[in-house]
Amino acid sequence: MMSGVPAPMRILGLAGLIPFAGLAVLAIAGDDPIRQAALRAQIGYGAVIVSFLGAIHWGIAVQTPVLAGWPRMSWGVTPSLLGWVALLLPPLPALVLLTAALLTALVSDEYSFGGDDPRAWFLKLRRLLSIGAILSLLATLIGIVVEGAP
Repeated sequence: MMSGVPAPMRILGLAGLIPFAGLAVLAIAGDDPIRQAALRAQIGYGAVIVSFLGAIHWGIAVQTPVLAGWPRMSWGVTPSLLGWVALLLPPLPALVLLTAALLTALVSDEYSFGGDDPRAWFLKLRRLLSIGAILSLLATLIGIVVEGAP
């Protein structure tokens, strides 16, 4: 399933899911002060990760300047802006925005790295990590709706 994915990327990428999942558990099952802190931490972490996903496109363009067109560069800054907006929103809309941003970033990467692109292996990792992050955010979102907004 993860063949062709360099070990450091696989290990560090999977480790990056720990804060998403751990903070979801704390945001759902912790005592109120812990829930509050975990929720804000998960939103902050989600915003940072979404921003990172846009920066990947800038990194590619730095390495291969011919790819530095307006669509790629515009997309490259969009996740940072979405993450920043999420930090300004109340928890419910912030979680929805981050979930949508992660899904949009995955679709964008499917388009950018699919087909015959020599970096197509990257999609194997991206799919797994995106699904893990999205499920963690959705679990938190559902927990908030069921338990009542913290």
